Amino acid sequence: MPARDGRKSAILEGMKKAFLVVLTGAVAIGTLTAQEMERRARVVRGGGPNGGEGCTVDVIVDGAADVEIRGDSAMLKNLSGGPPQFRQFDCSRPIPMNAPGLRFNPVDGRGHMAVIRTPRDGGPFVVRIDDPQGGAGEYRFEIIWGSEGGYRPEPGDRGYVQSRDSDRDHDQYERERQQFFQGEQWRTTLFQRIREDLEHLQRTTFPFSGDQSRLAGTIVELNELQGKLAQGRYDDHELRDVMESLTQLLQYNRLSGRDRDVLTDDLNRMREYRDQQERRGDDRRR
Repeated sequence: MPARDGRKSAILEGMKKAFLVVLTGAVAIGTLTAQEMERRARVVRGGGPNGGEGCTVDVIVDGAADVEIRGDSAMLKNLSGGPPQFRQFDCSRPIPMNAPGLRFNPVDGRGHMAVIRTPRDGGPFVVRIDDPQGGAGEYRFEIIWGSEGGYRPEPGDRGYVQSRDSDRDHDQYERERQQFFQGEQWRTTLFQRIREDLEHLQRTTFPFSGDQSRLAGTIVELNELQGKLAQGRYDDHELRDVMESLTQLLQYNRLSGRDRDVLTDDLNRMREYRDQQERRGDDRRR
């Protein structure tokens, strides 16, 4: 009897250990599933966007997530916040290694999307999505290849290098801007100068992005302010709206150091203008 009880006890102990191993593995798999989601592309006919080959990706993100794409497989990795979800992953065909003219096109999304890795040496194409607002947001982007152009990284993307031609253009733009602010005449056309700075930034910002949307919104606010000033009406509320929009650009847009300096200077000059208007108002009330 003691020997039989010993064998029974050993069997039960072995079963217990085996159950713990299985349970631990299940928990690990469940954790991985909660943090990562994989999807194969749905192959659609008719080619990709803009006449080339391409993929369209649509995801829901509440916090931050990475989308890693290799061939016709995509991995959605949760970095923070609620678990992300796939809404769409369609490709004209799997992304080939060393795809010609590969480029990223952010289509829609309220937060930030940026390429943090390009497919070199067989690695994945990785897009990082940051959703700063409360609740989940929908993000759509395209990866295109095989037509004109090539992958165009933005300031802040890994591997971003500004071209020499772009450097020369910016050098000329900065020289003209410095000449504009010499003396005191600039004070009468300050907001036209700010408009030119915003339009210059529009020309160098990736299209169809949240960065472009914020720029367009700032120009709309500036239009309203300039319209009232042209009628001889100073509106402090309108001025505050433009300053707030500029602050949002500095806070959320991906900017080169030079562009950030330009917008910061514009914002400081607007503050100086507003202080001057307040002093004039105080003098008139006395």
